Amino acid sequence: NQELEIQDDGKATVYIDGKSSSGTSNRDKILKNGCGCRGVALQSRDFLQMNREECRSLIREHDVFYIYQNIIDKTGDARDSEERAFLAVEETLEELVKLLKKLAGNNASNMLLTADHGFIYQDHALDESEFVEISAKGKDVSYLNRRFVLGHRLGKQKGMRAFEPEALGLSGDMEVLIPKSINRLRVKGAGSRFVHGGASLQEVVVPVLQIHKKRKSDVRAVDVDVLRGGVSTITSGQLSVAFYQAEPVTDKVQPRTLRVGIYNQSGELISDSHTLNFDFASENARERELKLRFVLSHKADEANGQEVFLRLEEPVSGTSHYKEYASERYLIRRSFTTDFDL
Repeated sequence: NQELEIQDDGKATVYIDGKSSSGTSNRDKILKNGCGCRGVALQSRDFLQMNREECRSLIREHDVFYIYQNIIDKTGDARDSEERAFLAVEETLEELVKLLKKLAGNNASNMLLTADHGFIYQDHALDESEFVEISAKGKDVSYLNRRFVLGHRLGKQKGMRAFEPEALGLSGDMEVLIPKSINRLRVKGAGSRFVHGGASLQEVVVPVLQIHKKRKSDVRAVDVDVLRGGVSTITSGQLSVAFYQAEPVTDKVQPRTLRVGIYNQSGELISDSHTLNFDFASENARERELKLRFVLSHKADEANGQEVFLRLEEPVSGTSHYKEYASERYLIRRSFTTDFDL
């Protein structure tokens, strides 16, 4: 938008570039006319009722779509249900998860989850000291709720913070009064435990979660190679090996964890074992190289003159098991053994 203005209509209607933003249909029009793309706005209940083909069609035919959900405010703003505010929060979180899963399951890949404001809740009857009164009356007050006043010629008032429209980035001449701290304005017939619309930290600091669904075909673990340098024979109690991570780790190239060791033909470990994390993000190839020295155990003496295997294994997700990632063959040909081997 280029311009925001609060109308003097007794409803505090916000106009965006001269158009009312009240209601989903008006927001849908603003989005279609102002975003320079194929946009749509709708309510969460309408989206959740769509079948699979309707969802995919919606996502296919639009570049940007806004989905609104109002469970918390609808519950907390009513005096008879305001004590259920935190149950409404739980219900909201559950529904948001459903929305995100349904979006992701129907080919939406980039999602932003946020709120228009936070709220204040005190689970007790408020004392008189927690209310503030305003002296402006009648035609000077255009709109009043428990956390702000809109009007003209409001002036400075005790316990209130006054804002001119320019200070809030608004067009027009609508002045704003907001109670200091978390105090409330007294509104007949309204609840007072749950409130929002002011300028307290709880109300103006909101979460913004960015969710990006990656396609499985686009995401893979990084490749790891063994740089054996032409060496195929083990002639001492140690073996030096270099491992090379083929490319830098990125959003779509994920780290790889490997367990490495030397095994005989019966599958018994005959050296020390190491767990290596290949998670290097450097573009410099030398910085993605990892050198390691394996020390043979006494068990290796029995394999003298035989082939053994340098085995690279990776964990099986969700289990304690490993599967083979790669292996290299070596021939042990040692003329003597040493008591210093493991």
